[in-house]
Amino acid sequence: MYYVTVLGLTAAVLSTISFFPQLLKTWKTKSARDISMGMFSIFCAGVFLWLFYGILINNLPVIIANLFTFIQAFIILLLKNKYK
Repeated sequence: MYYVTVLGLTAAVLSTISFFPQLLKTWKTKSARDISMGMFSIFCAGVFLWLFYGILINNLPVIIANLFTFIQAFIILLLKNKYK
């Protein structure tokens, strides 16, 4: 069962860090013109629900992946709003 958790955590790390380049680019350029507010709003809602689901089933990889993905996506959403 340990290898299943490692697999899940690896997937969580890869999924989560995929948002970091976009976050960094948005922060540095102070431009979020090409980011869809609708898509990121829906995405944040979905990730938040996945986080809640992970908490309910007590699944660490699901919780970690969605917690950090939500934080990054939400920050991008805030920057989109700030840098209209």
